[in-house]
Amino acid sequence: MSRKLLDKARRRLTAEKGGVIHTWGGRLSVALIYPNRYSHAMSNLGFLTVHHLLNQRDDTLCERFFLPDPEDIVEHQKTGYPLFSLESGRLLADFDLIAVSLSFENDALHLPLIFELGRIPLWAKDRGSDAPLLLCGGVCAFLNPEPYAEIFDLFAVGEAEVLLAPLLATLHNNDSSSRSELLQHLAVVPGLYVPALYDIVYNADNTIAAITPQPPAPTQVKRQWLADLDSSECRSFIVTEEAEFSGMALTEISRGCSRGCRFCAAGFIFLPPRERSLEQLTGQLECGLSQHHKQGLVGAAVSDYSDFAGLSDVIHQREGTLSPASLRIDAIDAATAQALATSGHRTATLAPEAGSQRMRDLINKGINETQILAATRHLAAAGILNLKLYFLIGLPTENEDDINAILDLTMQIRTIWVEEGKKRGRLGNITLSVNPFVPKPFTPLQWAAMLDEKGLEKSTRTLRSAIARLPNCALNVESPRAALLQGFLSRGDRRVGAAIPLLASGKNLRATCRELNLDPAFYLSRERGEDEIFPWEVIDCGVSRRHLRNEYQRAIAGLLSPRCAAGCSRCGICGRNDEP
Repeated sequence: MSRKLLDKARRRLTAEKGGVIHTWGGRLSVALIYPNRYSHAMSNLGFLTVHHLLNQRDDTLCERFFLPDPEDIVEHQKTGYPLFSLESGRLLADFDLIAVSLSFENDALHLPLIFELGRIPLWAKDRGSDAPLLLCGGVCAFLNPEPYAEIFDLFAVGEAEVLLAPLLATLHNNDSSSRSELLQHLAVVPGLYVPALYDIVYNADNTIAAITPQPPAPTQVKRQWLADLDSSECRSFIVTEEAEFSGMALTEISRGCSRGCRFCAAGFIFLPPRERSLEQLTGQLECGLSQHHKQGLVGAAVSDYSDFAGLSDVIHQREGTLSPASLRIDAIDAATAQALATSGHRTATLAPEAGSQRMRDLINKGINETQILAATRHLAAAGILNLKLYFLIGLPTENEDDINAILDLTMQIRTIWVEEGKKRGRLGNITLSVNPFVPKPFTPLQWAAMLDEKGLEKSTRTLRSAIARLPNCALNVESPRAALLQGFLSRGDRRVGAAIPLLASGKNLRATCRELNLDPAFYLSRERGEDEIFPWEVIDCGVSRRHLRNEYQRAIAGLLSPRCAAGCSRCGICGRNDEP
C-alpha cells in the first residue's frame, strides 16, 4: 500500500472526534461511500447518521470511503493500489454491502472513478454472484433512481432510521440460493426498490408507456419516513476540522417544510413537516457544545421551529452561539437579527428567489417586497456586515421584466445596506447567488420545461453587466451547463444512465447525447404532458399527483396556496386527498 495514502488516512482518523470503530469479527460489513470529497461528506448529517446507526449495532460494521483528493487519485493510479476504507484500510470488494449516499445528481459523475479505483464493475450486469451488493441511498435514490438503475442492485427509498433495520434483518437472515432470489426477498421490504424487477416499455415518441413490476415487487415503492424524530438523533456524531462546516457542530432540529414552495424538491419529498422536541434537542446540543462553541441548526426552515426562542436560550445559557442553516425572510425581526449578530455572524443570507412579485407568487414563496426590505434593514441595523441573496432564473413564464426586477430589488436592498453601513462607518459586501431553475421530480413544476442554455446565458449576461456597475456588489452564477446536466440526470429515464461514464470522462452533454442517440431537449426543454408517465413514478413519495398538478395550474395562474397545517389533507400524505 502507498505509504503516502495510508499516512493521510491515519491523520484524518486521528483528527476526528466522536467516531466509533469496531473490530471486523463476524459482522455484516458495510462500505459507506460518499461520492465527493472527505470535507463535503463530513458535513453531511445524513451520511454521518447512517454511519452512526450502523456502528451502533452489534451485528454490523460500517467503514467509510470517499472520492479521493486530486493528488490521491494520482497516487492510486501511480501505485495501482485499490481504494481502501478510512477506518481500517480494507478494500472495497471485501465488504458484504456497498452503500452509496447520493445527495446531488452531479456527484453521480464521480461513480465511474470510485468504482474503477475500488475494482468494482460499474454496471450491475458485469458483477458476479460473489460481488458485494450495491445499494444507493440519499435524496437521489427517492427523487429519481432511474438514471442509476443499471448501476445499483437496490435503492433505499426514504429515511435511514426506518429503512436500515428491515434491510439488515433481511441480509442477516439470508438463506437465498442465488443473488436474484435475495433481490426478490429485498424487493418486498417496504422502501426498497430493486430495478431489475421492473420492465420499462416506451411509446414511439420515447415517453414511457408502462412500468411493469415482476412478482413479488410492488407496483410502486412507497417512501418510508420517520414519524417521531425524537426516537433518533441526527447530529455531528464525528467532528473534524477538515469538514466543510468546520468550527461548528451540526444538529438537525426539524425535517420537512410546511411552506410549499413549488420549485423545492426538499419541500415535498420530506413531507410531512416534523420537528424534534426542545427536551430532545437540549441533549443533542449539549453533545455538540462539548465539541464546538458554535452550533449549526439544520432544517428546511429553521425559523419555523415552534420554540425557536427557547432553542436559542438553550444554546446561549450554555455559552454557545447559533448558526441557523435557513431563516425565512418573514421571520427576521430586530430580535432575530440581533441574535445573529451576537452569535458572531458577519454574513446573513436572504432568499427572495425572484425579483418580481409575479414570479414569487408563481413559486408560492409567500413574501413581498416590503418584507424583504424590512428584513434587510433589521440585519443591517444589527451590524451584520455582509449580505448574500439567492435568486432563481429560468422560471416558467419568466421574461425580461422579471430579470430586470432582480436588479431593481438588488438596488433597493443596496440602498438600505449603504445607509446603515455609513452609520457604523463600514460598508460590507452584497453577493447575489443566482441559480438556473431545474424542474425537479415530485414538485408542482415537474411538468415545466427548463430554459435552454442560450436563454440562461442571456439572463446571466444582463445580470452580470448591471451588477458589475454596482460598488460592493458581486455576482456568482451557477454554470448553465452544470445546471442542464443536473436537469438531465434529475429528469432522465433509465436510458440516461449510459451517459454517466461518457460525461464523467469529460464529454459535454450535447456530444454525449449525440453518441448515444439521445435528445437532450426531450429531457430538458419540453413541457411534459398532463398525463405523461414520469420515470420517477416507480416511487410513491406520498404526495398525490393530483395535488402536484393542481399546484402547477395555480402556479401558472399566479395563485398562492396556504402552508401545511394540522389536520390538512390536501396533498394526501397525512390522510385522504379532498381536492377537486
